[in-house]
Amino acid sequence: MTNSKKNLKVNEYVSNEKKWREEMEKLRTIIIDCGLTEEWKWRKPCYTFQESNVVIIQGFKEYCALMFFKGVLLKDAKGVLIKLGENSQAQRQIRFTEVREIDEMEHIIKSYINEAIDVEKAGLEVNFKEKTDLIIPEELQNKFDKIPILKTAFQALTPGRQRAYVIYFSQAKQSKTRETRVEKYIQQILDGKGLHD
Repeated sequence: MTNSKKNLKVNEYVSNEKKWREEMEKLRTIIIDCGLTEEWKWRKPCYTFQESNVVIIQGFKEYCALMFFKGVLLKDAKGVLIKLGENSQAQRQIRFTEVREIDEMEHIIKSYINEAIDVEKAGLEVNFKEKTDLIIPEELQNKFDKIPILKTAFQALTPGRQRAYVIYFSQAKQSKTRETRVEKYIQQILDGKGLHD
């Protein structure tokens, strides 16, 4: 099958992990047993099949997760996959808070990984919804009108960065809060940076 060697950078990352070391080590063993290649991407242990990303191990404050890149295409017969957020179209996670949960679900985890490999073998792709035009909040539009260079800088950002700003600004219920948020990020937009850069 594929290369089943452990990646040295992943070894280092997992050995330095304070909260989820045991869980990550158990997940690594299960994933590698399924024949995926262990790689180091986005500063995380990532597992590929014929150079296509299949799953990644993620450590968060509240849980450790196994994230399937094309999770939406899996049948999820056991109902364990979690959508990451309202704007997530493809990825799905299985979350764990202790190694015992991983041990109990090992056969389920393996079946989901094998199904994800089958998705890659079949060449299946996620049909992403069309990104609708962004609805610029009034408070941001007002700043564009006052500071034309801000609009230029905003339009130079990647679509994903523009979208992140619009979602963040628009989530505030009160106009005053939206204004404060826009004001706070003016310099960051002018510097060509995204919301989380």
